[in-house]
Amino acid sequence: MGARCSKFSLCWFHSHLKPSVLESSDLENGGKSEKKSWPSFSEFSYEQLKAATCGFSPDNIVSEHGLKAPNVVYKGKLDNGIWIAVKRFNKLAWPDSRQFLEEARTVGSLRSDKLANLIGCCYEAEERLLVAEFLPNETLAKHLFHWEAQPMRWAMRLRVALYLAEALEYCSSKGRGLYHDLNAYRVLFDQDGNPRLSCFGLMKNSRDGKSYSTNLAFTPPEYLRTGRVTAESVVYSFGTMLLDLLSGKHIPPSHALDLIRGKNFLMLMDSALEGHFSNDDGTELVRLASRCLQFEARERPNAKSLVTALMSLQKETEQVPSYVLMGIPHETASSTTLTPLGEACLKMDLTAIHEILEKKGYKDDEGIANELSFQLWTSQMQETLNCKTHGDTAFRAKDFATAIARYTKFLDGGTMESPTVYARRCLSYLMSEMPQEALGDAMQAQVVSPEWPTALYLQAACLFKLGMDNDAQETLKDGTNLEAKRNKK
Repeated sequence: MGARCSKFSLCWFHSHLKPSVLESSDLENGGKSEKKSWPSFSEFSYEQLKAATCGFSPDNIVSEHGLKAPNVVYKGKLDNGIWIAVKRFNKLAWPDSRQFLEEARTVGSLRSDKLANLIGCCYEAEERLLVAEFLPNETLAKHLFHWEAQPMRWAMRLRVALYLAEALEYCSSKGRGLYHDLNAYRVLFDQDGNPRLSCFGLMKNSRDGKSYSTNLAFTPPEYLRTGRVTAESVVYSFGTMLLDLLSGKHIPPSHALDLIRGKNFLMLMDSALEGHFSNDDGTELVRLASRCLQFEARERPNAKSLVTALMSLQKETEQVPSYVLMGIPHETASSTTLTPLGEACLKMDLTAIHEILEKKGYKDDEGIANELSFQLWTSQMQETLNCKTHGDTAFRAKDFATAIARYTKFLDGGTMESPTVYARRCLSYLMSEMPQEALGDAMQAQVVSPEWPTALYLQAACLFKLGMDNDAQETLKDGTNLEAKRNKK
């Protein structure tokens, strides 16, 4: 406990906070990951997959367009407890079972931690099914276009771009450089929050089927002329995904290129990222996207040069696990489960934090000694208490600017100290995009009440907001351990 207080002293806060850059040497979730033993490719029976998906129940459909999708994907669970994703093709999509099996085996020979790997298939009668690893944390489209608690952070967007480029480079090195209909729905997140490319796109939807099902505005120009996918076509599609990552929207390449040519690239940027990325990095990613989207296929970079370019942009948060950047709950070093407040701080769900603090009220202030002279129990005392009351009213109504003003007047009165007031003003500062001031209040709450987990949880939220994710994760663990220790008493 003392180590945490000394590490985040107010002197440290003022002298170290403004750069807010993590200094780190190795990427925890990148190229140097531990070798994993992958399941070998297997041929499944139709009955096995029918049982695993509860009879191909509509409740188990996980493809984005449900039953309307060209080929439906189901979530399933094998008898050995392994979760799988099962892609069921339309009838007669692959009339030649030998050709289907040959294609599936080739794709199934690939094994990478940047892919959702193909682990099997089924080709009984008219049925053609592919079986892949199931990844539990949704698609890139969900996290970019339909986020709920928080937009995807800039550092995570850069990591997605790099991992995706690495996946394409790996596939190219194994002779499978053609990826069909590359888009944000093809990128999935595993249990650690790492992005992986779906293996399903390495096989066409059918023997003679179309390679692109997306809007023609996003289709490589040469594909419209020839109907053939090339390695350069895949790079073009990668460029459209860079636009997705930059803007948080699915912008047609022609519109984006008009903005880039007019030097209005900042209009491309996701407004939710304002103040959270450097113009240099943004410019570099826009430049890379425009190279990928060149009309002439031969002028586009290859996968290897994409990896090189994107590697140089991985700066501030290389050591931070993806699940932290994504705000995805994950097992921590401590065996203690995160409390609702701890989880809300991990996810940076400020609305949930507000609800929890409002519900807790001032019960955690009980036992905090305040020495007051008899004279202060007069008009000065009454005025001070009125400030707190007005602050509480504004806090409840989510009028955070007024709450900050009233709580500040209460604290400046100097007649009493309340950790809860510091916590509420801390959240009000966070809601007002003032994370440095918020961190100061969270630390002051800990000074007033050293054994109060809420102060540590809020410090973690502030550090996450400031991009200091490693320190935030450690502080979150401290809060979790402190709460567990208190609950044992």
